[in-house]
Amino acid sequence: MRNVFLGLLLAICQVSVCATYNVRDFGAKADGKTLDHVAINQAIEAAANNGGGQVLLPAGTYLCGSIRLKSNVDLHLMPGAKILAAPAKLKAYDESEVFGAPEYQDGGHTYFHNSLIWAEGQQNISITGQGMIDGEGLTKQDTEKAGNVQGGSIGTGDKAIALKLCRNVTIRDITIFRGGHFAIITTGCDIGTIDNVTIDTNRDGIDIDCCKYFTVSNTKVNTPNDDAIVLKSSYALKKPVLCEHILITNCIVTGYKLGTFLDGSYLPEKVNWVCGRIKLGTESNGGYRNITISNCTCMWSSGLAFEEVDQGRMENIVVNNISMSHVHHYPIYITTGCRNRGPKERSAVSSARDIYINNVIADDCDSLAGIIVTGMEGTPIRNVTLSNIRIQYRGGGQKVTTPYREQGTNYPEPRWAGPTPAYGLFARHVDGLRIRNVKFELMRPDERPDIILEDVVNDDIER
Repeated sequence: MRNVFLGLLLAICQVSVCATYNVRDFGAKADGKTLDHVAINQAIEAAANNGGGQVLLPAGTYLCGSIRLKSNVDLHLMPGAKILAAPAKLKAYDESEVFGAPEYQDGGHTYFHNSLIWAEGQQNISITGQGMIDGEGLTKQDTEKAGNVQGGSIGTGDKAIALKLCRNVTIRDITIFRGGHFAIITTGCDIGTIDNVTIDTNRDGIDIDCCKYFTVSNTKVNTPNDDAIVLKSSYALKKPVLCEHILITNCIVTGYKLGTFLDGSYLPEKVNWVCGRIKLGTESNGGYRNITISNCTCMWSSGLAFEEVDQGRMENIVVNNISMSHVHHYPIYITTGCRNRGPKERSAVSSARDIYINNVIADDCDSLAGIIVTGMEGTPIRNVTLSNIRIQYRGGGQKVTTPYREQGTNYPEPRWAGPTPAYGLFARHVDGLRIRNVKFELMRPDERPDIILEDVVNDDIER
């Protein structure tokens, strides 16, 4: 029996050794000057052709264009290993694929092959290790125009990690600096884990689009110029697809100046159009269902945003145990609208229901807007519960004498709607608003009332 056990152990060890592919053995130089993605891709191909394995990047700087991840392969960055995105002038990135349909979403959501690391239609793939991906050479879309841009590739090398229609995805322990348009985007992927990842980037941190059964945990995302962790439901799969069964837990999002989260100086960025924040939207053709956000901390960031404006449905959203400090623009924003960025023949109407937000504390919140809950006339948001919430506002707001705009076809951003009529909570077109133990505090006087409800029925407010 002992000999059988030893033989089995030896066989396992031999398989383990055979399943490791060191990119140096395939010609990678790791000198930061030589393009190494060809060698890395050769190592990935060798692993995939042999049934899978771990492609190993030892310490060093690997200047790279497009890396194509394959099924059953773990791309592992050892401590001290850095994948450095090559500048566009080296023409080292794959061309954008043909989409072949109207583009109702912007180019960052439409094209994947023109990325630093990408995979499409693969399974059992992972990117792990304590190394870094530095997207110095990646392009990015102009932030201020992001709300209005549709279609078109925004250039080669525009995303750090882009995964489409993949299954069983793991991204763990790595650090991403300067991730381009998206540091991580997953579209149409099933069963995924993003865990213990650190991101300090110039646009979006993590976008989970049209995916199901995903967990984002123990992850830190600094995004001074855009959203940190975002769920989306775009038309990138040429049909409306729900983003559902998602857990975001034990995460930190911040809005410090680019690079200062990683270097430890933690310098707050000036208030941008948005920064930090955990968000659902804006792309929302399919909608969101069964989403849980818990035990997260937000610093120098915009608040929580839940936006359904593209004819999808948003339902069964649970938020619990959130702490926020130095909040830009608003602490909590829930809205539906009829931007309807999709095929004109669609007849669906955006809807939202069954949203439960509990145990939230926020200090130093912008006086622009309080909590916002706004549906549409004739299609109210249904069944919203706000409980055990304490929010400290800066105050100093003036009385609002003009009607607060209906969401309608507008881009859903409170910054462009102006001050809310109430400093604490403004709700309109809601059926079923339950409030328990919610407290608003002011750092200085504010001329607006604490709460205004318009076209709200079946409200239940205590304490």
